[in-house]
Amino acid sequence: MSLTGKHALVTGGGSGIGLAIARALAAEGAVVTITGRRSAPLDRAGELYGLHPLVADVTDETALDGAIDRAVAARGPLAICIANAGIAEGRALHKTDMAFWRSIMATNLDGAFLTIRAALRSMRGEDWGRVIAVSSVAGLKGLKGASAYTASKHGVVGLIRALAADHAGGPITFNALCPGYVDTDIVSRNAAAIQSRAGLSAAQATALMTDTNPHKRLVTVSEVAEAALWLCGPGSGSVNGQAIEISGGQI
Repeated sequence: MSLTGKHALVTGGGSGIGLAIARALAAEGAVVTITGRRSAPLDRAGELYGLHPLVADVTDETALDGAIDRAVAARGPLAICIANAGIAEGRALHKTDMAFWRSIMATNLDGAFLTIRAALRSMRGEDWGRVIAVSSVAGLKGLKGASAYTASKHGVVGLIRALAADHAGGPITFNALCPGYVDTDIVSRNAAAIQSRAGLSAAQATALMTDTNPHKRLVTVSEVAEAALWLCGPGSGSVNGQAIEISGGQI
């Protein structure tokens, strides 16, 4: 497989799943623009892996549109869009105020919508394209104690399915990746919050998440990246509108 010369956009590309996908695409020859809210991790990733960093917050419509337009002007039309930026935080419904709800939705769902909409401006008219949104197993089932997060990730899957229907038969496919708990800083932060809230040890708090995955281990970022790479590879053209679970077993 070669993606040589194809311009790819990865939001939230400075760390975790986004960085792993960006590196995998670059290794196959893609020219990769990574975005995020903080310049330091983006610049570091750019220097280490030959990526093109661009500070952009997916919740800011004007800033995101401008950033993607600049990337297209500098490196050509997008062929691959990875809408990965997201936040993961749980809260019981009776403790969920409007500010918390909107924060989750603005990043996870609105951010995916704004990213894909902006990317499609340059992808339409091209003869090949791949749009991949990073959702979650919470996009396929209810996640206990995380109603806002679950709703946002269900929304991402719905968005992808609608876009796949809109563009069926065309050169662009739309799919979602739905990982279980992945070995990233997000899991580490959530483990610390659980540890503090429930009075558990660090190992016990991590185990609460690890044991949710049917294979009883955290998913690696490279496993998610390889799934994204497959969707960009030969033979994937008939895979469209799918929510692909990466969690070690059937949910």
